[in-house]
Amino acid sequence: MLIRYQPDDVVAVIDPDKAGRTADDIIGIGGSLPVVGSFQDALQYQPDTMVIGFAPPGGVINDETRKEILIAIDEGCDIISGMHVFLNDDDEISDRAKNNDVLLTDLRRPPNPPHFPKGTWKDRNVPVLLVVGTDCDSGKMTTAWEITQRLRTRGKKVNFIGTGQTGILLGGSGVAVDAVIADFMAGELEYVIDGACDGADLVVVEGQGSINNYAYSGVTMGLIHGCMPDYFVLTHDPSRPLDVLDYPIPDINDLIQLHLDLMRPFRKTRFLGINLLTFAIDEQNANNIIIEYEKEFGLATTDLVRFGDRGLINVIDDVIS
Repeated sequence: MLIRYQPDDVVAVIDPDKAGRTADDIIGIGGSLPVVGSFQDALQYQPDTMVIGFAPPGGVINDETRKEILIAIDEGCDIISGMHVFLNDDDEISDRAKNNDVLLTDLRRPPNPPHFPKGTWKDRNVPVLLVVGTDCDSGKMTTAWEITQRLRTRGKKVNFIGTGQTGILLGGSGVAVDAVIADFMAGELEYVIDGACDGADLVVVEGQGSINNYAYSGVTMGLIHGCMPDYFVLTHDPSRPLDVLDYPIPDINDLIQLHLDLMRPFRKTRFLGINLLTFAIDEQNANNIIIEYEKEFGLATTDLVRFGDRGLINVIDDVIS
């Protein structure tokens, strides 16, 4: 996501398995951005910050990554980490950082003191749009960011709230909801939304997990009730019949209704559209699927990255104008 949306800030990617190639070779974006085997190999590009840009299960730093972090600190590089294990709580790393005047940023550190929900959504005058998905890794962060940027180009004041490490890094605000104690998830989202409403036409919140994914549904539920959204946008990868835990993805109509039923005790929420993740499908078939989804679900559908706005951004623009 940094390569896609902040390419001028990225000087190299560290990936020992793909060293010697370019970002474009591997992920189709980034042009000639070099991929190197270690931080030492990246020094020729004069980095001032190292971002730990992967997320292994549990968010734990392995020995190899730890060595790279210490080398980067000794070279005076600031470190940004999205891990569940906090660099600032590691005595060796934090002491080394102090000695080298290096800044350690733990993106997933939850607010302290925590915020409990107060129900401020009941008097909220600014609409909130939450991006939800049929599974993890279905494009929720990309969708939320694309919607935000495209509406901004139309002159709308749209504030983006990141709920994961990359979204927070891109948008500059938010809370890593999966690191928050469950009782405070809704309150933390309510708190950051309250701070983002002043003068805004719309607040867009990055989604996490999915309500039908048994490992991550709790995070999704916390987001839904923390946002109390006026609108949903659904993301889906039509090439995947199974979720990331190899469990069948439910019928989309059923999922749409499930989200609306979860909001029914509180407010009337509606879906504005669907953004598809179609990179694994050839262009003609992807286009046919978009047309099919629009007919079947009655919602504006596109792949924003691949096919542009189509009708989706117009629908969102119309409801906030």
